[in-house]
Amino acid sequence: MFVLPPPPRYPSQNAYNNAVASGQAVPMVETNNILSYPTGPEYQLVVGEGTYLLKEDLHLATPPPHPSEAPIINPNPLATTPQPATAGTKISLLNLSSRPTVPQQIYKTETNRSGTGFHSSIQEHPSEGRPSGDFVPPSSDGGDTSLTGSARAPVSIGSAPAFGEGNAMLVATGKDAGKRRKPKNNIAKSNSSFISRCIVHENLTRRLQERPADGYFAFANINRAFQWIDMSSPQKQEHLTKILFTKGHCLCHDINQVTKSQTHIDLIMGFSTGEIIWYDPISQKYTRLNKNGIINATPVSEIRWIPGSENLFLAAHMDGSLVVYDKEKEDAAFSPEEAVTNGNSDTSNGNTEHSAKLHVDKSVHSKNQKFNPVSCWKLSNQRINAFAFSPDNRHIAVVSEDGTLRIIDYLKEQLLDIFSSYYGGFISVCWSPDGKYVLTGGQDDLVSIWSVAESTIVARCQGHQSWVTAVCFDPWRCDDRNYRFGSVGEDCRLLLWDFSVGMLHRPKALSARQRGSVSSRFANPLQRAETQNTTSSRLRSNSSLSAEGEEEHTIEHPVEPRATTAMLPPVMSKMIDPHPLCWLEFTEDSIITSCKSGHIRTWGRPRDGANESEGASLSA
Repeated sequence: MFVLPPPPRYPSQNAYNNAVASGQAVPMVETNNILSYPTGPEYQLVVGEGTYLLKEDLHLATPPPHPSEAPIINPNPLATTPQPATAGTKISLLNLSSRPTVPQQIYKTETNRSGTGFHSSIQEHPSEGRPSGDFVPPSSDGGDTSLTGSARAPVSIGSAPAFGEGNAMLVATGKDAGKRRKPKNNIAKSNSSFISRCIVHENLTRRLQERPADGYFAFANINRAFQWIDMSSPQKQEHLTKILFTKGHCLCHDINQVTKSQTHIDLIMGFSTGEIIWYDPISQKYTRLNKNGIINATPVSEIRWIPGSENLFLAAHMDGSLVVYDKEKEDAAFSPEEAVTNGNSDTSNGNTEHSAKLHVDKSVHSKNQKFNPVSCWKLSNQRINAFAFSPDNRHIAVVSEDGTLRIIDYLKEQLLDIFSSYYGGFISVCWSPDGKYVLTGGQDDLVSIWSVAESTIVARCQGHQSWVTAVCFDPWRCDDRNYRFGSVGEDCRLLLWDFSVGMLHRPKALSARQRGSVSSRFANPLQRAETQNTTSSRLRSNSSLSAEGEEEHTIEHPVEPRATTAMLPPVMSKMIDPHPLCWLEFTEDSIITSCKSGHIRTWGRPRDGANESEGASLSA
């Protein structure tokens, strides 16, 4: 008896596209993405400036679990049994064009060049100006993308030195000095047990040559798959490369904007196993770091290249550690070094509280720099969920499952401030493009606005109905007084918010200590100015200044009661996906969101009234 062979597990992309176009029911297999163009009122975002329309919905195929993966015994999300770490779909955007794509008007604000790098007040300082071209801000989400091609580009900041500057052990010497190394192992032909397979587009070289110079690349993860997609191509459902891993799930990734070129891209990925892969998608070469968790065996929840650095990147592990790696160094078993002081806050000054809140297990100034890690900081016993570099490239904002936001001067390895959530843990964080404010989103269903200079909360933003998973500023709708930002959450909603500096002077309620403004830390503006003058522009070692001039200062700030904190409503709230959302980014012509099930949706901005008229016809 003749038996028909089974259908191919990996059908050709053309056959798959034809089946989808003809309306045939086709199974979702691990090699095929689906591109669709939904229309209708439910795919419109109506805001004051116009109507955002959904341009496209790219659904990434979800690969089945690898046979070697342990099955999930209890899928109940409230179960107490340990589950493998996952992160939904996070995206890193890359534009290889040299054309500046970040708006420049918002970076013309004057900035404080004191040793802290912070503004001493909301007001600008005309005598302390900096040309707008001196720096390019980092990604506004602080999370899992580089904002545009110019984000985190080579920087020239007046007073910000390079991380680890002054440590001669970090400077390459010998025949390899000045020579840029590349990863060595071919991922397409790898026999590593960590990598299941790598699928490369058959026309990869031609597609790279023919694509426009200013189009976006997107790198996206979903479960154990990692895809490279050309967002400027009409065939963007066809991945350029797709890597399937065996046991580890890619949770986060980032692109080095310093070393990017048409022939080379430095990309790092953090995994649920704690391992890190340095990968060049153009040459298809890779190198594994922290192999088998030799330095830290807990999952990597966030990973970022250190701004301006070719080799160094920072990884947040789920045991509450921040670890700096060098992509070119070998790994060695790590144990904390003895007698380490916390930057400028050492015990010789009697300031032991800082060291207790930020324990430096290995300093960047250590002379033992032959192997990774370059430095290691212990912040908490609970997982770090996200961190973001400030636009001045001096500070990082770190949020944790323990419900804290920490502001750290990472160049000095010094903790500056600790803020607490209303309740629950913080999940996401980002800086405003001018560095004045920090946004956090978390398990209290709130977006919180924090003033870095004033070391206080500015407002709580209420509108989400579940955990807030990503927050991001929209640089194209920000200036030195008005800000637009967005947030997404487990409630499947996208919310847009507007706030202005003028709003800061209208407190919601008067507390017992009459405030001059919501963000003011002192009884009145005159007293605030007097206190600032007597503290030499607010040296951050005593960052919790009080109006009474207390002797004891603390970096840990109490939770402000709701009655004295301004509440900000959203300007737009809409459920945009049937699945929980996990990522958000603003580009010059669109808003891009992603969800935990693999949908990447691009929402086009209003264009000279065109979207409004189109939206009216659709709703009619």
